[in-house]
Amino acid sequence: MDNVLEGFLRKQFDDAMALAEQSDLLELMPLDPPPLVRRYIAHFECTGLVRTPSGEVVEANQFAVGIAFPDDYLRRAEPSQVLTWLAPREVFHPNISSRGPFICVGRMGPGTTLVDLLFQIHEIITYNKATVREDDALNLDACQWARANGNRLPVDRRALKRRRIGPAVGVDSAGPLPVGSLPSSESGTPVASTGSPNMVGE
Repeated sequence: MDNVLEGFLRKQFDDAMALAEQSDLLELMPLDPPPLVRRYIAHFECTGLVRTPSGEVVEANQFAVGIAFPDDYLRRAEPSQVLTWLAPREVFHPNISSRGPFICVGRMGPGTTLVDLLFQIHEIITYNKATVREDDALNLDACQWARANGNRLPVDRRALKRRRIGPAVGVDSAGPLPVGSLPSSESGTPVASTGSPNMVGE
């Protein structure tokens, strides 16, 4: 392993584990001995959507993604080699394939940091980020659903990183996150629940 890649891997481990320590929604599991970790499993405990065998779209709050850094990651980044959708298989999102373990976070350049990937994955799961273009979608049904239900999105507005509370502030007043490319409605009430799965319509 060359010194540049070694330094990169050390920094990714330090920064990402620090993020996990400051998050109520993320658990990061290194699969190699630290600090030279190439492979991780990221568990997200946030609200996202799944589709049941009967076709109903419901909420879920446990998601897992595999992240791996190939030898040539600092020269080229192939998303399908870096990111693997692990669970649940029935996840319902335009950027996550319903036919294979693929998730698209958008453009991924060589050396994209682990922290950046974690933030982007969280934004996708919670529908703060989604493609509504059918020619770009990995799940056409989810793309059509998102376009028709934009006033319900995002499904979880909590930030991945816990916000600092200033000395004069008694509560964390985290505001809504941007919906990204999804249509929005000021009168819409986003679905947000961390309890049992709830029906959110089709």
